[in-house]
This record gives sequence, C-alpha cells and structure tokens, in this order.
Amino acid sequence: MEISLDQIKSLRAKTGVSMQSCKKALEETNGDETKAVELLRKKGEAKAAERGDRTTGEGIVTSYIHNNFKIGVLVQIGCETDFVARSEDFQNLGKDIAMHIAGMSPQYVSPDDVSAEAVVAEQNVWRAQLAKEGKPEAMHEKIMQGKEKKFREEVSLLKQPFVKNPEIMVEKLISDAVLKLGENIKVLRFTRYSF
Repeated sequence: MEISLDQIKSLRAKTGVSMQSCKKALEETNGDETKAVELLRKKGEAKAAERGDRTTGEGIVTSYIHNNFKIGVLVQIGCETDFVARSEDFQNLGKDIAMHIAGMSPQYVSPDDVSAEAVVAEQNVWRAQLAKEGKPEAMHEKIMQGKEKKFREEVSLLKQPFVKNPEIMVEKLISDAVLKLGENIKVLRFTRYSF
C-alpha cells in the first residue's frame, strides 16, 4: 500500500515522532492511523525501557505556583543532553509534571521509593481493618500484599493518572516524551509546598 505524505504528516502531528518512524508505522499497519499510533506507543514504551539505564546528566529545575498562591512545586527532571533540556517540549513536560504534583500531591517518585516506615504504618491500619471485617486469616497475607501494591502506586508520581488526561499514567506521559525526544528522561526529585 502506498502511504501518502499527508498521512505521514497527520500521524506526525498526533505523535510528534519522526517522519521516517511515522512512515514505517503506517506501512506496518496498512495505512490505519489508529493502529499506527498504538504501534508507535508500544515501540515508545520499549524504547523508554531500553533507554532507562542511560545517564541523565542534564535537565531542568522547574516550578509551578497555583493561582491561589497556596501551593507551589519545585521539580528536577533529568535528560541526557543540554539540547533536549532547552527544548520547548521538555520544558513543557516539566511544567505539566509540576502542575500534576501540585494537584495530586504524590509523596514519592516511584513505588520503589516508598519508605518502609510508611508501609509499616499502613499495614497496622490494614491489619485492624481485616480483623474488624472478619476475613479468614488464611487470606490476610494475600490481601495485605494487594493493599501494599495499591498504596505504593497511589502515593507515587509515576503511577498516578495524569491530571490533564486521567486516561494515561504520568509514567506514560514520560515514556511518550522519551519516544518523541529520543533521550532517557527521569523525574529525579520534587518538593511540594502548601498552606
């Protein structure tokens, strides 16, 4: 099937991916734009995972102050080169993540960062709930594991639904940026201030 320049441009406008990658995706999906977008997303997630080990020696510190001046966020986001750090796409990503942090109040970057103390404190609450609910003791361990996984994800930036588009997680927002910008991108740390 012959892929037209208009089809390639349309897909590029939707995904921000290179013309060559758009053309290949359209060829692989017989010109079906919806399937091509999905294919590019899958490839992007694979590339983001591939790039995950590359060092992020450059980046930006960006901020967000809510319009009531009662919430403020500083976030440090790393990438591989100064060229990408200065790009509008990367800076907009930083602003979006800072705004998300202001709105959703995550406490950690990823589930692996959640402190053992925080988990233990929650486990005490869960045990009391399970005892009160009268769940069989044999099920307690499995229930506790599920509750811990859910808790870790709820308080972690990367696993939260993105505030501007709840259909995707913040980690997906970042992996899409990795695909578009061609570099490893990491949220290194953040601080949220509020009254």
